[in-house]
Amino acid sequence: MDGVINILKPPQMTSFDVVHYIRKITKEKKVGHTGTLDPMAVGVLPVCIGKATKIVDYLMNGEKTYICEMKFGNVSDTFDRYGKFALPQDKEVSIDYHKLKEVIDDFTGVIYQKPPAYSAIKINGERAYNLARKGIEVDLKERKIEIYNIDIKQINSQSVLMEVKCSKGTYIRSLCNDIGQKLGCGAYMNFLLRTKTGNFHINNSYTLEELSNMDISSALIKIDDAINLNSIYVNKRYTKSILNGNSIPIDYDVKNENEEFKIYINENTFAGIGYVKQGNLYVKKLLI
Repeated sequence: MDGVINILKPPQMTSFDVVHYIRKITKEKKVGHTGTLDPMAVGVLPVCIGKATKIVDYLMNGEKTYICEMKFGNVSDTFDRYGKFALPQDKEVSIDYHKLKEVIDDFTGVIYQKPPAYSAIKINGERAYNLARKGIEVDLKERKIEIYNIDIKQINSQSVLMEVKCSKGTYIRSLCNDIGQKLGCGAYMNFLLRTKTGNFHINNSYTLEELSNMDISSALIKIDDAINLNSIYVNKRYTKSILNGNSIPIDYDVKNENEEFKIYINENTFAGIGYVKQGNLYVKKLLI
């Protein structure tokens, strides 16, 4: 069983919990998710099975889209509503659309963001959230991310519902906390739904309950269909060379030397991922 399942992760489950569940119902050992989604968050979580675990990195790099509710007037140590709050209750604030839009615009584009202390990032082999729970001070380095767009869907004096389109590595909790700091009133994430990651959309996702009551192979997306790369087709006489991981000569004009391609043998047999350099096609990942 090789392929990718577009799963609608429920709340109160970690991404690893979902992987464990899929291992159990498929009886497959090789199962991996394509990027951690917070336990209380819901939404799209592509899970790779079998040989598809080799393409996890390719699926993690796509654009992400989230629906987020941000509440004003308080801050928490986890940057969301599940942490310890600085105040016993949210203070009354008055945030209008124009003031919020002005601040939000400062967070669009390429920015540097510090991940929350309560995150799955490893520090000397241990998860940051484990260190934070032990009372050990966690100071994570800023990371370069990109916020493509923030669309305000609904706003009142105490909260805003917004859609965020962003790059891999973006923490929406940190974004909410940072916006609250710049507004001067504090803010935290109250709700998070991931509606899209790469080519995977919530409209085509499956709940765990649905998967447990169906032939799971019918939900599998083929490995090559899951990868968003251009294709190169080679003659079947090169089959042995490709399978041995050897380079083959190819007449193909490459504009970007770092570009990778899906390799097909004789038009319809997907073999793997490779790149072209100085008139030769090299296999980077064999997936046949």
